[in-house]
Amino acid sequence: MSFDASPRAGFGHPVSEVGARKVVTIAFAAQGVSVAAVYTTVPAVTERLGLAPLLTTTLMIAVALTAGGGSFLGLAAIRRAGPVATMRGAMPAAAAALTLIGWASGQAAVICAYILFGLAVGALDVAVNTRAAAVERAYGRSVFGSFYTAWSVGGVVAALLTAGVARLEWPVADGLALQAGIVLLFAAGMRTHAILVPEGPSDALAQPSLGRSLWVRLIPFGLVLLVVYVVESTVSAWSAVYLRQTLAASLTVAPLAYAAYQTGTVIGRAAADRLVQKLGAVAVVRTAVLLAAGALAALAAAPSWPFAVLAAGAVGLGASVLAPLCLASAARLSPTASEAVLARLNLFNYVGVVTGGALSGLLGSTGHFRLAYAVPAVLVLLPLAAARRFTRPSGSARMESLPQGLRGAAAGDTRLIAGHD
Repeated sequence: MSFDASPRAGFGHPVSEVGARKVVTIAFAAQGVSVAAVYTTVPAVTERLGLAPLLTTTLMIAVALTAGGGSFLGLAAIRRAGPVATMRGAMPAAAAALTLIGWASGQAAVICAYILFGLAVGALDVAVNTRAAAVERAYGRSVFGSFYTAWSVGGVVAALLTAGVARLEWPVADGLALQAGIVLLFAAGMRTHAILVPEGPSDALAQPSLGRSLWVRLIPFGLVLLVVYVVESTVSAWSAVYLRQTLAASLTVAPLAYAAYQTGTVIGRAAADRLVQKLGAVAVVRTAVLLAAGALAALAAAPSWPFAVLAAGAVGLGASVLAPLCLASAARLSPTASEAVLARLNLFNYVGVVTGGALSGLLGSTGHFRLAYAVPAVLVLLPLAAARRFTRPSGSARMESLPQGLRGAAAGDTRLIAGHD
């Protein structure tokens, strides 16, 4: 259904666009809560069920692998019902998985629960990013940073809840049920809002042909993203276990490293856009890489858990800006096919998560968690070689100065994208 873009749209964003952005923000926050709930309760679940370290490692790898499978299920659901409906289904499924993890009475039950969680969070991931891409196009400027900030805030909240539950000496099942309830509350707020976006591929399902030269230009960004998610999975999945096993922290304290890491990501992502405008993307990337490398080295050598918590926060501060800037620069390689570019680039995300989770988990299960953080400290320096490929938006200021309606006219025809997309 086509619409004429006109100045009558006004200088602000239509109510429907604002509403759509709020829905996506809620969904990202729910995803952050879900992931943090799983990762920060690993020590408690392991101790309650008496799981062997190697089995715990295998479970975390399985979560990453099944999340990849869940992405394909999510794409199928989006084709049939749209991203908003997919989010409505995936969020209760994730909440159910959290509850089942807490209630699991044995190894078989907890394995099934973790697999269900991986499938649900993978489907949720592709749905929220698909809808976020449509919202960003409707706004005519970068808003992805705010979505990932919501993800990190959700992670902080969930990690602190895990610490609080341990402090009160509640069973881990109660804590996971509480976090599942939060996800269900977010799911209840899912609404469909029609939004106007520039004519073009409506979502990540669009698969325009990408030339071989573009794939070659994508490789440096893919490698950066892979390294970033090696770091992400190493800190997220294993920081609580590291504090518990290597630094003898209590179950109350163990989740604080994850909370500090996500707090660092909130600060980093909130400041990223301003820093890029002031210093340029290349300078921001190089500074962030050096900060992350130094912080990972400090985390590996931490003499006590307070030092490790501070180091984890610094890792989050540095690493948090790399993925958004990487995705934004890669999308600008082919603006007319940005969704297809990002969908393919996301493959490096899963490879990084699996690699980081497996490497750190295997090292940790053999009693070498310090080495598990020292290795990523070296790997994270690799993006320095690709820093010059990072770019900042061009011409966005002129577009932003136009009224919303004229922005659509400048971009070309517009069309209505509802929740069914």
